[in-house]
Amino acid sequence: MKLNIQSIHFDADQKLLEFIEKKAAKLDTFHEKIIDGEVFLKVDKDSQQENKIVEIKVNIPGHHFFVKEKSKSFEAATDEAVETLKLQIKKHKEKVLMH
Repeated sequence: MKLNIQSIHFDADQKLLEFIEKKAAKLDTFHEKIIDGEVFLKVDKDSQQENKIVEIKVNIPGHHFFVKEKSKSFEAATDEAVETLKLQIKKHKEKVLMH
């Protein structure tokens, strides 16, 4: 899967980018026709500790999935986002197989 990662208003380090790519690559096992994906990394400017936001958009033919997670770290938010996307993809695949 081709993945486009954008960090908004900061520079993400290489270690974080590799972590996100590795996690997102696991989505290929749940749907063989994933075209591409976009990841947006943002830092919320509030006083809360959970101010790291990860948004992931994944495209398959005729459908796209979107998830937004907020956590204390980008890694934790990425984990949550990928888990949510797995569920969305599985649910969509089951729905398609039913028809």
